[in-house]
Amino acid sequence: MIFALLCVALAAEDASRPAVPDTPAEQVRFFETKVRPVLVEHCLNCHGREKQWGALRLDSRAALLKGGDSGAAVVPGKPDESLLIRAIRHTDDELKMPESGKLADAEIADLTRWVESGAVFPEMVKVSERTRDPNHWAFQPPVERPLPEVRDAAWIRSPVDQFILAGLEARQLAPTVQADKRTLIRRVTFDLTGLPPTPAEIDAFLADERPGAFSAVVDRLLETTAYGERWGRYWLDVARYADSNGFDENIAHGNAWRYRDYVVSAFIRDKPFNQFLTEQLAGDLLPADNEAERHEQLIATGFISIGPKVLAEVNQPKMHMDIVDEQIDTVGRVFMGLTLGCARCHDHKFDPIETVDYYGLAGVFKSTKTMDTYTKVARWHENELQTPQADAIRTEYQTKLAALKKTVEDFVAAADKAAKDGLAADAKPPEKLETIYPEATKAELAKLREQLAALEKEAPEYPSAMGVMEDTVIDVAVHVRGNPLKLGAVVPRHTPPVVRGPQPPGFAAAESGRKQLAAWLTDPHHPLTARVAVNRIWRWHFGTGLVRSTDNFGLLGERPTHPELLDWLALRFIADGWSMKALHRLLLNSSVYQQGSTPAEATLTSDPENRFYSRFNLRRLEAEAVRDSLLAVSGQLDRTMGGSLLKIKNRGYFFDHTSIDTTDYSSLRRSLYLPVVRNNVYDLFQLLDFPDPAVPTGDRATTTVAPQALLMLNSDFVMQAADGLAKQVLALEGTDEQRLNRAAAIVYGRAFTPAELAGHTQFLATAEQSLAAGQPDAALRRQESWMALCHLLLAANEFIYVR
Repeated sequence: MIFALLCVALAAEDASRPAVPDTPAEQVRFFETKVRPVLVEHCLNCHGREKQWGALRLDSRAALLKGGDSGAAVVPGKPDESLLIRAIRHTDDELKMPESGKLADAEIADLTRWVESGAVFPEMVKVSERTRDPNHWAFQPPVERPLPEVRDAAWIRSPVDQFILAGLEARQLAPTVQADKRTLIRRVTFDLTGLPPTPAEIDAFLADERPGAFSAVVDRLLETTAYGERWGRYWLDVARYADSNGFDENIAHGNAWRYRDYVVSAFIRDKPFNQFLTEQLAGDLLPADNEAERHEQLIATGFISIGPKVLAEVNQPKMHMDIVDEQIDTVGRVFMGLTLGCARCHDHKFDPIETVDYYGLAGVFKSTKTMDTYTKVARWHENELQTPQADAIRTEYQTKLAALKKTVEDFVAAADKAAKDGLAADAKPPEKLETIYPEATKAELAKLREQLAALEKEAPEYPSAMGVMEDTVIDVAVHVRGNPLKLGAVVPRHTPPVVRGPQPPGFAAAESGRKQLAAWLTDPHHPLTARVAVNRIWRWHFGTGLVRSTDNFGLLGERPTHPELLDWLALRFIADGWSMKALHRLLLNSSVYQQGSTPAEATLTSDPENRFYSRFNLRRLEAEAVRDSLLAVSGQLDRTMGGSLLKIKNRGYFFDHTSIDTTDYSSLRRSLYLPVVRNNVYDLFQLLDFPDPAVPTGDRATTTVAPQALLMLNSDFVMQAADGLAKQVLALEGTDEQRLNRAAAIVYGRAFTPAELAGHTQFLATAEQSLAAGQPDAALRRQESWMALCHLLLAANEFIYVR
């Protein structure tokens, strides 16, 4: 316990990182897409260059800090102390802005988040002199180059190694020694499956002395369903997957799970990445050989639809364009590493993307049907997944409904005739004959109508999936300053001309253009798609990308540390049929991947951030891998795949009038299948840096804060795992030393040292002795002592870090 408590003490020194953009590039992107449009539309007419009511300007950071008659408009990092935030929240009767009415909740949240992150304005970001340079490296197609010469040829296992070693040798550095076999199998098993290797798997690898033993492990792991679950979750990070809408109307994406399962299946089957991309952008427009393939293609378009939406927005044109904007921004960042959304209100400040280029893409997505209705509460579109079974259920229901309606109609007709026949010859019938029905007739009719209403209410839910389809095809006019009510010239649909290589697509008058956009993106000559994809896979294997700004290859992004290697990998990826598994094999069977994580002193001095890969990066497991590993080592993990764990109906609300989210996270299935609720992510995940599911994230943060250590020490979930692990090892026959080593093999993938064995044996004896006064049952004392020891093992850094 002492080690864990030291972890708490050390972690407490590190302040909690706010859930706000934490890099200059991300902060600027957030400002340009979320903040500047609001300031322009609602604030600058009265507080800009021409007018300064109250001596206040809001068009620069300096002006915000200077403020007006009432003082500074913002206090960076402190939204609650900022006059601007007080004004837009309308909590102060004397200070309510804008005068035209309160901003939408989402806009208030964005401005608050912006101030909290430091109120970055582009002027305060140091920008390269090459701003808006059309010759930026990322806009040029990859160039095939010969493999570099190296001195230490014996180190080379893969062409990848030649590029890495050449970079090291050029800096008079050398790679570290190869990791031992126990380290390698633990590393690669977590890497490919997100789960720890079993003792049996470790023993088999240690016993396999063939030269290709490690390659065989890689091949075995790539064929597991766990691989698809692990790597599918990575993709869901960039796809901003969630089981709820978030924002103002946090209602359930009751069928989003179908998209999640599609992604997992795509990774398991090694669906070529170009096909994977095309299906997600235009699956509904592709030919299909059978019903199953058609369903898969329709489900894939959930990628476009699954983003957050302000469903209570009363300005329908704005809502429509906000959804289009989110889709453009997502496609740009996910597939091209470009922040296209920054060109909505003005030409991109840093990349050579013009406003007309933005609206050239906007036509593609505005010609795509994402929503069925835009009236409050707006309703997203779902594609029905037709099957013979569903058709039979529909026919049966419609037949039953029609029969009951006819029964009601016939009953009313007969009752009306009886009522008329009962009137005197000279009597005028009432406007509604029901008013003169006998009471028994009224009661019988009421009963029939109740049955009809109940049947209509209980209409069966047919299988469907979030997705899109074609809409009225339209070219979009420039929205001046992003305002959908102030329109400029109409822009024909087109792709950004600065992206060189592929021929610009031709957009037909009768199609949205999504299929053509996908073909352009997957053209082998496209400079970004393959580079961005291989960089993501490299980052997920090595902890940092060759381009560290994985979602931004533009001018504000980082340059690649190994540009020749990035190009070589991109071209190899395409040549290998866009196979992700082939890329895994290429990277994992390299010497650079199989290095140890202990650095040489020279590399620590010359390359402290390990930008040149002279060692393997020590990495903490992600939130899902921590939880899944706890379940796995305690014998509790349920390996059932697919389906939904939501307890709420599709489009149902997550929060009732009490604002309490009752989502159940008690399932023992893999974390991939737990509900992802926007605005209220599972607390265990939040503590361990789960990404914001409202935006694409290709580079998860890793923080070290005190609550993480407290989670491992005090969580009931961790204690239950410790109890399960203790029961496993106590059930083994043999000595306590054998049981301890079995626990070490399960948790750490190794045996304890003699010193560790002595220390743990002493711990058990001390624990049992301390429990003697309060627990007379010796068997229970033994169980509790072992549980405490297992808890100690799980709370140690070695369990949640991979070397």
